[in-house]
Amino acid sequence: MSVSSKLDRRAAVAALLTDRKDTLVVSGLGSPTYDLHATGDRDDNFYLWGAMGGAALIGLGLAQAQPGKRVLALTGDGEQLMGFGGIATIGVARPRNLDIVVIDNQHFGETGMQASHTGRGVDLTAIAAACGFAATGTMRTLEEVQRLAAQIAAPADGPRLFVIKVLAENPPRSLPSRDAVFIKNRFRAHLGFAAA
Repeated sequence: MSVSSKLDRRAAVAALLTDRKDTLVVSGLGSPTYDLHATGDRDDNFYLWGAMGGAALIGLGLAQAQPGKRVLALTGDGEQLMGFGGIATIGVARPRNLDIVVIDNQHFGETGMQASHTGRGVDLTAIAAACGFAATGTMRTLEEVQRLAAQIAAPADGPRLFVIKVLAENPPRSLPSRDAVFIKNRFRAHLGFAAA
């Protein structure tokens, strides 16, 4: 794959979330959280600071607890590879309101840019399809991401997993609060629950 077929991650995430309306977004450890925060801090963003591999499964729990809302788990290739078994669990659970979007730079960006398994041929979309996901796909252009944004706003027959191929670079960090209690309570309040 040529370098020109990969996107700037911030531009891709901004295009993905341009018209997210009331979608609840869970972001994985590291760069996906910085990318989400860079699009604008919101009460319906749930940032993970230390749960490597957990974004998709936290998205599953949230989708099951909030069946009337769309849920998006925004994660990276390294994190989703760590949470590999979660793809099978989500496929079996079949939530109709959960989308997983993997921002794939084919590297472990938080630990030194070592090549990840997706850079060596592992296809997360094929794995998700084999696990029974309702839809999968890989985006390499901004136009494809814009079409994806419209697609994930529409109802689904089951969980969906999409991969956005991005350049292997680390843009400046956009850091939300690192206060996990604050993030949790703000998110709960957004959903109409008391602080716990």
